[in-house]
Amino acid sequence: MSGAEGWVELGEPAVERAEPTGPVPVVAVVGRPNVGKSTLVNRIIGRRQAVVEDTPGVTRDRVPYDAQWAGRQFVVVDTGGWEPDAKDRAAAIAAQAEIAVATADVVVFVVDATVGSTDVDEAAVRMLRRSAKPVLLVANKTDNAALEIEATSLWSLGLGEPYPVSALHGRGSGDLLDRILEALPDPPPITEPGERGPRRVALVGRPNVGKSSLLNRLAREERAVVDSVAGTTVDPVDSLVEIGGQTWQLVDTAGLRKRVSQASGTEYYASLRTAGAIEAAEVAVVLLDASEPISEQDQRIITMVAEAGRAMVIAFNKWDLMDPDRRYYLDREIDRELRRVPWAIRLNLSAKTGRAVDKLAPALRTALRSWEQRIPTGQLNQWLTALVQATPHPVRGGRAPRVLFATQAGVSPPRFVLFTTGPLDAGYQRFVERKLREEFGFEGSPVEVSVRPRKKTGPGGRGKAHG
Repeated sequence: MSGAEGWVELGEPAVERAEPTGPVPVVAVVGRPNVGKSTLVNRIIGRRQAVVEDTPGVTRDRVPYDAQWAGRQFVVVDTGGWEPDAKDRAAAIAAQAEIAVATADVVVFVVDATVGSTDVDEAAVRMLRRSAKPVLLVANKTDNAALEIEATSLWSLGLGEPYPVSALHGRGSGDLLDRILEALPDPPPITEPGERGPRRVALVGRPNVGKSSLLNRLAREERAVVDSVAGTTVDPVDSLVEIGGQTWQLVDTAGLRKRVSQASGTEYYASLRTAGAIEAAEVAVVLLDASEPISEQDQRIITMVAEAGRAMVIAFNKWDLMDPDRRYYLDREIDRELRRVPWAIRLNLSAKTGRAVDKLAPALRTALRSWEQRIPTGQLNQWLTALVQATPHPVRGGRAPRVLFATQAGVSPPRFVLFTTGPLDAGYQRFVERKLREEFGFEGSPVEVSVRPRKKTGPGGRGKAHG
């Protein structure tokens, strides 16, 4: 089901709030393929975030989204289509849906009202009964009063009253949300404001480099569907994972094949969501396949993370497939292809065997410390004065601009402003940045250095730096 005109956002706008100390209630949305689960999820959360397309099987993992209604916060989990006796990848998708049911507080079971109950729906009901979870039966695609009458036939499924809803047009959605709130457990207590939540980490990379495998290795369970076919993940998959004694919020994203401007359909929206996941993250783990040459697409993703100003760890996955010849060529590829991001932390690991996965948490902490590092103004200028005296700017046209002083304008990422008597050569600006890193570190974090030349006040007059 694709988007439609007349979209009305039902979810209430997000507000600044303290993080709950207890678990937020979870609502799992399940059903056979192509009954409109992702469209209903978008309706519940009040924004188009879950990938929606007419093709069955677009959603493959269980994908959680924050939702809010009538002042209550909860998590709604979108799932792939459930089918009995599924094989291969369809079986893994169905297993993810069953895990979502097992971990949910309330299950929303979606049936297509225009089709009525099917053998697959009846098999799903048996699975839901075994779970012993509260189940709300939704008759989706009930776009008019005539279909609302047809939906009453779904009483035969034995799940109680069917709730007629049109996820596409919003019909009946408010009543369903009210009913969901009634079925949720009591809200958790609220902590004092100011406590920090889990650090946000985006797992990014081109298709089939092992992002979902790494997520599953870190989570010590099957959180995401893994398949040798590239492009298994479409939606970003959020997971709270404990790594190195600390809880992190990991987002497994769709593999990016093309530039966003060249993608279409599901891939276009998945690309936008991956870019959004990078923007929402604090640090990105860029996975590369160590057994294959570093590609143009790998470099494009690295550039995307750097330009977003996020801390970065580059993880060379599938290290178990390496041989001496490949290592020789990889060293040269790193020197040639990654010279623009020498500051990124590099790890060699294997999601399949677990090799060096324990080094990921220390690397993430180092990158985040650098990303948030602030240099005192006095210390910064004492270092800068010594630097420009030892290596002044080259003379150009009989003159050499002088660096007057510097200040750190911000963090996350660190941003520095150099106040000067005139424009600096790009090469000298890069020299200052390189020396800044040598002195203060910033391993794993981009650093922005900008120049503000002093304004001229008139012919022969003294000038001043402008802020």
